[in-house]
Amino acid sequence: MWDKLALILLIVGGINWGLVGIFELDLVAWTFGDAGSIISRIVYILVAISAVWCTTLLFRRDDELAFETADHR
Repeated sequence: MWDKLALILLIVGGINWGLVGIFELDLVAWTFGDAGSIISRIVYILVAISAVWCTTLLFRRDDELAFETADHR
């Protein structure tokens, strides 16, 4: 469950950065008022925590990932 939630937040963050790079549009800041608003900052922090969480996927053994995936089916 945590892996999927972190992945969803990373996808949101990646799309946001893509919009910033292509259109100079920060969707999070636009949605919540300003990049410095408390809600925007919380979203940015959650995306950063998700990135750190997903980094652990690189160091997990393949059999652990397969076991976790089989448990959730």
